[in-house]
Amino acid sequence: MLERIRLESLRDKVTTAENAVKIIKDGMTIGSSGFTKAGDSKAILPALAERGKTEDLKVTLMTGASLGHGTDGKLAEANVLKKRMPFQVDPILRNKINNGEILFIDQHLSESAELLHTKNLQNIDVAIIEAAYIERDGSIVPTTSVGNSVTFAALAKKVIIEINIEVPEEVYGIHDIYQAENYPYRNVIPIVAPWNKIGRKSIPIDPNKIEAIVFTNRKDSPADIAEPDEKTTAIARHLLTFFENEVRLGRLTDRLLPLQAGIGKVANAVLTGFRDSNFYDLTMFSEVLQDSTFDLIDSGKLSFASASSITVSRECYERVLGNLSKYKDKFVLRPQNISNTPGLIRRLGVIAINTAIEFDIYGNVNSTHIGGTKIMNGIGGSGDFARNAYLSIFVTQAASKDNNISHVLPMVSHTDHTEHDVDVLVTDVGLADLRGLAPRERAQKIIDNCVHPDYKEELQSYFDRACKRGGHTPHLLEEAFSWHLRFSETGSMKQKTAVETVN
Repeated sequence: MLERIRLESLRDKVTTAENAVKIIKDGMTIGSSGFTKAGDSKAILPALAERGKTEDLKVTLMTGASLGHGTDGKLAEANVLKKRMPFQVDPILRNKINNGEILFIDQHLSESAELLHTKNLQNIDVAIIEAAYIERDGSIVPTTSVGNSVTFAALAKKVIIEINIEVPEEVYGIHDIYQAENYPYRNVIPIVAPWNKIGRKSIPIDPNKIEAIVFTNRKDSPADIAEPDEKTTAIARHLLTFFENEVRLGRLTDRLLPLQAGIGKVANAVLTGFRDSNFYDLTMFSEVLQDSTFDLIDSGKLSFASASSITVSRECYERVLGNLSKYKDKFVLRPQNISNTPGLIRRLGVIAINTAIEFDIYGNVNSTHIGGTKIMNGIGGSGDFARNAYLSIFVTQAASKDNNISHVLPMVSHTDHTEHDVDVLVTDVGLADLRGLAPRERAQKIIDNCVHPDYKEELQSYFDRACKRGGHTPHLLEEAFSWHLRFSETGSMKQKTAVETVN
């Protein structure tokens, strides 16, 4: 294992997780690698949770995105977390956030590193970074994600390295490590195509800051992959038909433009739909590479993919990391303030496909909150892409929970993406292209194409009555949240009929 520490002067830094975690003190700010379960801390953060069971210890934790192996939940249960940012998916942590026990900053994933470099966030006391190995110059070769690790390594006062021997050393070369200059000396980021590599292959670090090295041998948590179902297949079909029409109109070619897709089963289903389409030589400029990405590479449909992490099922993990020579020239992993940087998204003309919790008749999208108050996961990178994409697309099912919840509403209970940042909305019922439409036109298009049949009549009635009252964006404020209130009181957004009311 020591051969993975090629700078021999660091070999005496090897220790146990229990010893290394003593570097972390109460009140510190911790920056840890990890982006949607990939490349996360598998030893130090769990050891910190164990310490929290017997010590009064509170820290602020920053990562790239979510962590795997239930680590966020373990930290939350041990009451170790004072504040968490910029993204999470753990149900235990989520409940503590919604109960006000842990503070959470829901942040655009492109912004965390920028705010650290401009000193608008607290300094990083300790960075915890997973590596495949340490180079002779002390730089570290990351594993399955880059995330915010470059910034954490540069700015932290002390660094703990977790060398994961489960990750083959052949990952060297899949990373493109580039750090933009600080303001006001920032230059153009010279990426003009997803496959452009502009940086180095390892993360530079001052070896004198490395306080401890811990060896681990644990794979990333596997992604939860659901097979496409009737609804997700319908959404994919509507989108593919839309793209085919864009080609016929001369707005796109059969190669489309670089694709971005959020995480989850809907995004996977949409991307999987391209496998049987007429599109070819596709590319991706995204933040996460999922199973569908590598399935498209294997099918010959996708020629190159750029992102910040690989978050895949166990089978796909073994397929890719066990055969890196096959895939190495077909993807690259970058820091998230590069993969998600607005200027590159706009320059490359990215087609962004992200998931909504709900949207309203004017095209405002809620990606983060249930009932307007309870955080689900976070905005992630969807805002980075939505505002700057060539096409900003949001998808969701029209209704769920035995159709007791409509995902198309008079007004969203929380707004993450305003109508100004949304081009296309898709449900399993249909697709609404909102480009070039005024608010009243958008509303009618959405009602006609996206609403579940159980709610269409009532939503049309709301809009018609609002129009009679007037306004550029007509609303009945006394009714705008009535569907949410009805659900909280009765468990259904459906209006009760006269017969049901009598019964």
